[in-house]
Amino acid sequence: MTSESLQRFLDGSLGGHVPITVTPMTGGGSCEVFAIDRGDARWVLRRSPRHASSATAHDVLREYRILDAIKDEPVRIARPIVAHADADVFGAPFYVMERIAGTAIVQHVPAAWATMPHTHGRALEELVDALAAIHAVDWRACGLGDMAPRPDYLGRQLKRWLSQLDSYGGRDLPAAHHIGEWLAAHRPADQPSALCHGDYKLDNVLFAPQAPPQLLAVVDWEMAAIGDPLIDLAWALIFHPGPEGTMRLGISKPPSFAVEHVPDRATLVERYRAASGRDTSSIGWYDVLSRWKLAIVLEGSYAKFQRGLSDKPMHERFGAQADLLLDSATALVATASRDGATS
Repeated sequence: MTSESLQRFLDGSLGGHVPITVTPMTGGGSCEVFAIDRGDARWVLRRSPRHASSATAHDVLREYRILDAIKDEPVRIARPIVAHADADVFGAPFYVMERIAGTAIVQHVPAAWATMPHTHGRALEELVDALAAIHAVDWRACGLGDMAPRPDYLGRQLKRWLSQLDSYGGRDLPAAHHIGEWLAAHRPADQPSALCHGDYKLDNVLFAPQAPPQLLAVVDWEMAAIGDPLIDLAWALIFHPGPEGTMRLGISKPPSFAVEHVPDRATLVERYRAASGRDTSSIGWYDVLSRWKLAIVLEGSYAKFQRGLSDKPMHERFGAQADLLLDSATALVATASRDGATS
């Protein structure tokens, strides 16, 4: 279960004998990631954590299956190469995909963008355009029909996440329960299902380092599913770099977004509507849902930290971030209740 066994596997799967180098990388979400150089090929290997549960191991193979199904669709992804379901080759199930020479936006934007601040809005436009293309995939024709969601998708989402919150045994968060009640009472009709990324935002896409902004690939598909596409859209808007964003990306360190040149939330929603043909009139409800759901996700890690079960320093900050998101969702609910609308 070394690079030598991986060498033999790749030679056997792809043909020929081409020496490889294997270098650990940072990032990758819940997966371990490695850079693989094989001749002129530049790849990334995503491996399940070696002590992961069988469910987590399955997620890696599920991610590969989705990417393999859509690799010939007009979507921006790192093309998958090969997968292996057992631990005998590299210690855990894994898959290999092409390596994209791009940059994710977290604290700042690529240095070259600083010379063309008037083009920064293109990054958000590219983000929306790439998402609309994902949601346009005919997932049934791609062989993903068995992943179709059961009826009452949104209702089941609300029950699932409230149950998840209650399972933590952590802080009492009455705001989360009040928001959950509002969401249930104002739930819109389910959207036609689409292939959804599940964690779509500026730091899960790769941009070319040059200016003007060009989105090269959408990465980290471990949460992908067939579901309601407006959840993806609203989730992405949480991280808008302008003042409408709740957890703003690309502005904490220089060079940062020139926010005066970035389209606002309403403009981006309209761009998505025009590109997708979908009804976005209830996007305000999804804005509340996305903040509420992300708060619950972060609260789970914060609860683990409080119990001494997490050694990641960032998890200590997740409690304050969850509070921020719940405050934002509460303010949106108050505005919607006052205006009698959820758009």
